Amino acid sequence: MTITGGATTRLLTRAADDIPVDTPRFPAREAAERELSKPMYHENDPNLLQRALDNFWEWIGKLFESAFGSAPGGPLGIAVLALIVVLLVAALWWRLGTPQRISRTAETLFADGPRSAAEHRATAEDHATAGRWNQAVQERMRAIVRSLEERALLDPRPGRTADEAAAEAGRPLPDHADRLRTAAREFDDVTYGGRTAGRRTYLLLCDLDLDLEHAKPQLSTTSGGTAE
Repeated sequence: MTITGGATTRLLTRAADDIPVDTPRFPAREAAERELSKPMYHENDPNLLQRALDNFWEWIGKLFESAFGSAPGGPLGIAVLALIVVLLVAALWWRLGTPQRISRTAETLFADGPRSAAEHRATAEDHATAGRWNQAVQERMRAIVRSLEERALLDPRPGRTADEAAAEAGRPLPDHADRLRTAAREFDDVTYGGRTAGRRTYLLLCDLDLDLEHAKPQLSTTSGGTAE
């Protein structure tokens, strides 16, 4: 059968219309992803650290935008809130002192050689007279512990800490256990915690020292020997 020229033209036109001209969606996307994944397209991309920083600053920006939009008073309200935070931090800093990174458990109560309780008391009084309250509190606490050792209520032990001394002395002297723990805490605060002591703290330790001198231990719980 012979096909005329017009019929041939119509047949080719119909065949061309039947051929899809669009690439399927998913294969096209995969092809584009493969192409864009080539290193040549990513030579100038930021590194991982830079991307992390960019994301962080973007998060900060959104946070401030949210704060400006929700804080009462807008920018003025933000400024007031920031001032309140600064004042709170300053108050805590003044109350607690400069943070120290010294480990309490690594330090002992007596840093120098053996001295008597009377010598520690005399040194404490010298510091108190000069207004050096931190040193006065430290020496008075040492006087308390040394006095208990001299009375055989505590075994002499060079490596003992203030907390350990208070806990051990509280067993033969239970009526004074709370005050001993408080004194040890005051010693630790001024020695390792960056706190500043005052006259009141020193007088509290003086009163405790005097009361302990006249306290009668409970011998059944005494672990350091026979009391005088």
